[in-house]
Amino acid sequence: MLDHLQQAKESFIKRFGEGGRIHAIRSPGRVNLIGEHTDYNDGFVCPMAIEPHVLMICRAREDGQVNVHSSAYAEHDVRFSVDGEIARARSGDWSNYVRGPAAMLRSKGVPMVGMDCYITNTLPTGSGLSSSAAMEVGTMLALLTLAGNEMGAQEIASLCQRAEHEYAGMPCGIMDQSIVAGGREGHAMLLDCRDLSRRFIPLDPLELRVVVVNSNFKPQLVGSEYDDRGRECEAGVAHFRKLNPGITHLRDVTLDQVLAARSDLDETVFRRCRHVVAENARCQQFAELMEKRQYEQAGELMVQSHESLRDDYDVSTTHLDHLVDSAVRLKGVYGSRMTGAGFGGCTVSLVQPRHVEQFAEQIRASYMQTFDITPDVIVTTATNGAQLIE
Repeated sequence: MLDHLQQAKESFIKRFGEGGRIHAIRSPGRVNLIGEHTDYNDGFVCPMAIEPHVLMICRAREDGQVNVHSSAYAEHDVRFSVDGEIARARSGDWSNYVRGPAAMLRSKGVPMVGMDCYITNTLPTGSGLSSSAAMEVGTMLALLTLAGNEMGAQEIASLCQRAEHEYAGMPCGIMDQSIVAGGREGHAMLLDCRDLSRRFIPLDPLELRVVVVNSNFKPQLVGSEYDDRGRECEAGVAHFRKLNPGITHLRDVTLDQVLAARSDLDETVFRRCRHVVAENARCQQFAELMEKRQYEQAGELMVQSHESLRDDYDVSTTHLDHLVDSAVRLKGVYGSRMTGAGFGGCTVSLVQPRHVEQFAEQIRASYMQTFDITPDVIVTTATNGAQLIE
């Protein structure tokens, strides 16, 4: 981390010059241990902040101008003024993850100053590990820091979620921004996406390691099947609301109700509902088992989650299925599943520390032999959320 920080500071000075006080902000990625596609259904999720991160080196400007360079998106820089309306860039442009948070602060009347900012990543982009939320939360924290303002982690998360909706065009739930802004070292977070209450679940690195495997098969979500899943869930809610007007989200529906309604629901809508309702139960049970250090049983729930995401929610891929099937056959693995929205991206596995090195070697060899693609294996522990580190 220190080498990365020093290199980033040198790159900042090379690009923006000497002078003034420089700040450094670390904004982590996240991996979700269980509870997938439940956040936008007012359900439960269990993510953790991870060691790979976005690092932002920034310095205040007095003219209101924002100049941002990212080493991950070097094709063009971001330039705008905080003193006027902050326009949305074209769809898919990375600058919306910077423009959106600034626009949200401006809409709330939060005083801002301009900034020069250099962004560099150890967090891969486009892999389902929330590089977008890391950039959004990091940008907002940078703008607040440079202007001498403070804001609670959950308020930052909520504003960044709104920025993702309005500027990036992604109708995401609150999970990614919440864990990136409010993660706790050594803990996962059981988050209730309805009332935003949370419980921190200890993860002892002496007993288990979290291993993320990036399939390097990129998901494409904006304007795609992600939106379809939301509409299918809404169709399920509309059916159940006819039976009970108090039902507003799938969070309010029981599995017995879903099973009883099978003949009345479109088959696809039925399967979407079955996944979400069962996943909510799995997520809460997983947290309880992890607190009791019952890792084998918790791992079984992870596998059940993957099977449901594959068969009922249709968001897995052949690549992800292979990684999970291979992982659960390896020694020292408690459980494995796809993580994130799907259609590509990563898997997450709970592995006994003494077997991590062998796990990485075997999973890499099996995947390369099958797909002729080199996966990235990330062994991580739970870290703090976004914070000023210098």
